[in-house]
Order: sequence, then C-alpha cells, then structure tokens
Amino acid sequence: MTQKSAQALLYEGGADALVRYEQTTERVTLLPAESGRLEPGRRLRILWGQDMLKDVIDGRYRAVVCGVNDEDNAHGIVAQIVNLVTTSQWSVNSVTSYAKVFQDAVSVHAAHDKEPYVLKYDLDSLLVLALLRPKGRDHFTLADLSRGFKTVCKMIHGRVDRQPIATVSFLGARSNRLVGEDGTEPSFEAVLSTMYETGFRGDVYPSPQLWNYGDIGVFPTYPFPEGLERMREGSS
Repeated sequence: MTQKSAQALLYEGGADALVRYEQTTERVTLLPAESGRLEPGRRLRILWGQDMLKDVIDGRYRAVVCGVNDEDNAHGIVAQIVNLVTTSQWSVNSVTSYAKVFQDAVSVHAAHDKEPYVLKYDLDSLLVLALLRPKGRDHFTLADLSRGFKTVCKMIHGRVDRQPIATVSFLGARSNRLVGEDGTEPSFEAVLSTMYETGFRGDVYPSPQLWNYGDIGVFPTYPFPEGLERMREGSS
C-alpha cells in the first residue's frame, strides 16, 4: 500500500488540500488525552472550539454555571442565554434586579456568611446556576470560584434533572472577570484545578481568546496527562 493511499482523509471532494490553516487563523492544536483505565467521574471535559450558546439552545445541557452581578449584566453570558432561550420568562433587567434584591438581603441578614452565593434562574428548559459576584468588588477570585463550585456540587448532587451540566471558564469575561492573587487573570489550568478540587465534573468551555494559541498543544480533558508534570520538572 502506498503512502498516499494509506493516508486518512477528513473531507470529501479533495477539500483536505483547501482547508489549510494560516498563522492568522484562530485554531487549537488538540493533543490526545492520556489513555488508561476508564472510570466514571474522573475528568472534566474541555470543549475546545465549541460554541456554548449554540450547545445550550440545542438542548445539550440541563444546567449551566456562569457569573452574575447586582449592577449590570448586559455584557455577560447570562444575558445572552436568557435572550436566546425561548421558554425563559427572565430578562436581562430582571436577572440583575433579582441579584440586587438577594445581595441587599444577605448584606443585612447574613453579612458574615462566606461568599459568593449561587443564584438559581429557572428558564424552564434550562437551569442557570449563577455565582453572585461579591458585593463591592468588580471581579471574582479563585477562592470565590472554589466556594461557589462547592455549592454548585451540592446543588446538583443526586439531581439527574440537573445533568448534564456545563460551565464557562470565567476567563476573558467582560462583566464578571476573574482575577488572580497577582492582580492578573489566572491560567486556564488554575481555573480547571480549582473546579476539579471542588468535585465538579461537568463540561468546561474555554474562552474564545484561548483559541489563538495554535502553537501550544492543549488537552481535551482535565486532569492533564502526568507527562506534562514530568516536563515541568525537567524530565522528557
């Protein structure tokens, strides 16, 4: 068998030669996940190159996790979701109003509780579990994410009606940005690690800005292969 005849093809009609990436094209270089024993509940699936909003309106999830604040959510993904889900009785303004009423109430009656809280927005065909941005701040921290996702895990435990579930990465956000200890946005790996350690095992959608690093290999699941840690330690 010649090398040409043995080559696998992706497209019909000779389109393999036409669909060639350019250095300016948004793309990811997807590496194979680590092989091994198959066990349930052992990984986060990373949806590289997929559009979360399209998957939501196609009905692929029963619940999604995102952020919300009590000031302005017009540029947040929660606004896009309530506008796209036809069965929703929520509007962008009512989403923000509810967050403000809740925020004001807990600031009076539960001022010493740990934040953030997780608000439920029932859109009939979809449940939005929104981490409420702490009062007086314009951002989330990884500690906020940790506490929030622990609550999310409790809310979906044993609830098949809230599965499957997906979450945004909280990176590249316009309304509810995520800030690390050094004042800059943390790495995607730090976000995945934080979510994983809480017990969350849903799907994670990377921010589209992360599709611009085609020269760096990415993995389809988390935890990442052990070989990555060995490379960091200086082993091949």
